[in-house]
Amino acid sequence: MFDFVHENKKLVQIVLAVIILPFAFWGIDSYNRSGKSADVVATVNDTKITQQEFGKALRQQQERFRQQLGDNFDAAMLDNPEMKRSVLENLVTQRLLSERAKTAGLLVTDERMAQVIDGIEAFQENGKFDKKRYETALRNQNMTPLMFEARLRDQLFGQHMQDAYIQNGFASKSVADNIIRLNEQQRVVSVSSILSQPFLAQAKVDEAALKEYYDQHIKEFQVQEQAKVEYVRFSINDLMTKVEISQEEVRKYYDEHQNDFGTPEERQATHILIAVNAAATQAEQNAAKMKAGELLQQVKQNPARFAELAKANSQDPGSAAKGGDLGFFGRGMMVKPFEDAAFALKEGEISGLVKSDFGYHIIRLTSIKPSRVLSFEEAREGIVNKLRQQKAADKYAELADKFSNTVYEQSDTLKPAAELVNTKIEQSGWLIKGMASGEPWTAKMLQAIFNDEAVKNKRNTAAIEVTTNTLVAARVLEYKPAAERPLSEVQEVIRQKLLHQEATELAIKQGKEVLEQLRSGNNPNLKWSNAETVTRGKHGSLDAGLARQVFQANAAKLPQYVGAEVAQKNGYMLVRIDAIKEGEAVNDEKRAHYAQQLRQLTGEEMFQAYLAEAKRQATIKINLHETPTTQP
Repeated sequence: MFDFVHENKKLVQIVLAVIILPFAFWGIDSYNRSGKSADVVATVNDTKITQQEFGKALRQQQERFRQQLGDNFDAAMLDNPEMKRSVLENLVTQRLLSERAKTAGLLVTDERMAQVIDGIEAFQENGKFDKKRYETALRNQNMTPLMFEARLRDQLFGQHMQDAYIQNGFASKSVADNIIRLNEQQRVVSVSSILSQPFLAQAKVDEAALKEYYDQHIKEFQVQEQAKVEYVRFSINDLMTKVEISQEEVRKYYDEHQNDFGTPEERQATHILIAVNAAATQAEQNAAKMKAGELLQQVKQNPARFAELAKANSQDPGSAAKGGDLGFFGRGMMVKPFEDAAFALKEGEISGLVKSDFGYHIIRLTSIKPSRVLSFEEAREGIVNKLRQQKAADKYAELADKFSNTVYEQSDTLKPAAELVNTKIEQSGWLIKGMASGEPWTAKMLQAIFNDEAVKNKRNTAAIEVTTNTLVAARVLEYKPAAERPLSEVQEVIRQKLLHQEATELAIKQGKEVLEQLRSGNNPNLKWSNAETVTRGKHGSLDAGLARQVFQANAAKLPQYVGAEVAQKNGYMLVRIDAIKEGEAVNDEKRAHYAQQLRQLTGEEMFQAYLAEAKRQATIKINLHETPTTQP
């Protein structure tokens, strides 16, 4: 329902103008460059952001991209000035907010710190915080707990400042009502399109126009650099097929990992529960026990009625409707008193009263699924696959560095590298610079191929990881530099493009003339579509620009007409507004929902204004002359 607010921020900002206007005069101060220290990439007032800290932030951003994109990840996406500046400015913002929070007297308690750290999955073992894992994870990042906790405290300071604004936005009842009215108002429209196709016969293009377009758009007709390469691929998948696993190894693994091949005993039971809280009074406990005892007598007298009595009397909502059936369960899945009783019964046997924190249970054991261990023959294939994968991973790790070093050290041939990993040298077709086509021709691989060392000096590329556990090194065999295609080769393409442009211009011209006729009260012969209802959030067949015109049109006298060029239809679209429908009456629930969203929106606006003013008042210097590069 509230997509409208996000899709129509401009409109919402007009409604909120009285609120937001004071912030319009707060500009964002531009950063000044400084090169005082090669190790300092930015300063915020008196605090410094070091190259090491910036490099760590870049690597963290890289890891986030790697996790989000999977096999589509390309480390080269972070090796550009815009991305690096964005990461650095985030660090600056974080440092500035931390300073502001401390000045404002905000606190991050040790309890809050412990709560956040305990909730970080990387520090958990079986869902619980593990100190040893915490220390190991930090050590792998070259950090001590003291360093990590200091940085985390700074981040939480900044989050406090942000939350103070975002969680405290405001929206009056009248603003919420206006937004609801605007969002839910409907307009009934019909459309008529004047397309370019019928005007193609009238369009004309002379030779001079072709030449002029060619000269002005010469880059459109440039053929990018191309290269054919030979390449060697080294993948863990190739090693998998070559790894030999002996019968003795499989048997040894099976004998040493018996727990991996067993299924524990499971039991199926039905029960009747008479619920009573553990904190209930003694009188309530006695009443529940008496009722359960009466049911137990009925069950003992006629066990065939167990399901019937469970449906009628059990107070376990999850199983009562199924005659008390709980399905199969193993040890550790039920509360202990229930489990002990169920695993003590024989198949078909009924328990006495069993007391748990939930109340009194009567349990009937309906089936036993005994524990079972897979035989060696049943487990063999899975063990072979696991051992093969382990051996291949070990071999890959052993050879990957050697492969990379061989490619680099013997840079005039790929043969030694191919022999090292026992694979063949392959050849590509023509590769085009900048046109990645997936593994192995990723953007990073193409970047390496079209490097001067590879093209001009005929050196091997570095071994590039094109996907997880797959390295590729290439060597250029043939190369074609970038070149412009001659006019004679592309003139027909240009002719058709210009003819369609002129036809579209003729269609637009006629569309504007027809719109004026309609607004003047004339009724030209047009074919209108069936009526459809649109709102500010749901545009139907209209694009966003036309929908905006529809809701800006004066609805005092209908029909009204609007029109616009429509690029995707190559022509002009006319819209007739036939009726206005107001939304349903505003109720408190709807108003509260909209008001919550508006408070968040105004909170975000206020925070951004606050942040802009904070940056304007601060002394911020950024030096990006030397920046760390990320590693694949």
